[in-house]
Amino acid sequence: MDGTYTLVPSGSVKPPSHAGLKWFLILVFGLILVFGVMIAAFNYTYGDQMGVTVVRMEGTMVTGKASDAESIGSEVVGKELRQAADDPMVEAIVLRVNSPGGTPAAAQEIIGDLEYAKSKKPVVVSMGDMGTSAAYYVSAHADRIYANPDTFTAGVGVIWKFSDISRWMEKEGYNLSIVKSGSKKDMGSDARPLSSDEETYAQKIVDDSFETFISDVTSQRMISRSDIQDGRVIRGADAVKINIVDELGNLNDAISGAKKMAQSRD
Repeated sequence: MDGTYTLVPSGSVKPPSHAGLKWFLILVFGLILVFGVMIAAFNYTYGDQMGVTVVRMEGTMVTGKASDAESIGSEVVGKELRQAADDPMVEAIVLRVNSPGGTPAAAQEIIGDLEYAKSKKPVVVSMGDMGTSAAYYVSAHADRIYANPDTFTAGVGVIWKFSDISRWMEKEGYNLSIVKSGSKKDMGSDARPLSSDEETYAQKIVDDSFETFISDVTSQRMISRSDIQDGRVIRGADAVKINIVDELGNLNDAISGAKKMAQSRD
């Protein structure tokens, strides 16, 4: 015969072992169990916040890309609002407001982006220490406003400040020569007081801006003009009584409320 055969004594070949497969299955089951516990714990801790994005508007509002401890730019807030609005994983947006206000133009730019976001999903405002003046201008466009009992809010009004150090300059012998193309070109210079004509003109600008402001706010919310037109700030506990805010609560309350609003739309 051509082949070579080796005879193996009976009983010398052991059956295949299943111990490796057993430990592999135990390991897989253990990993599934661990991940399941982790997911359950995450859902228990953060379940109310899942699907809700918090956008922060903190500091004095200005147009542009400013973002530091003192100011917040309209482009920064607007970009975050639009990104959250376009994100399919986001169900609702909470705008966290902690601002004394800012320029009307900054508020108007943010309002445009807030309205875009609101057309796609609920937008809820949560006020911290304050949400006054232009910050309230923006907040009035949200679907719902939360504030703390001692949050400062409202402060609906427009102010334009002018300083005059001409007497100090005269005392110090400081001379300033101005060549200008029009009578009002140096209006607001601290080297001289406003003329009566300039005061009248400045008042008209303030009045026109204020009318736009208060008309917009009262068109968004059922607020009596007489309750806010004096420009005073109002505590959250009092603001909720006259519909300046909707509900007393902190950021977590606002997040829960936003999620409920999103679920009610489904």
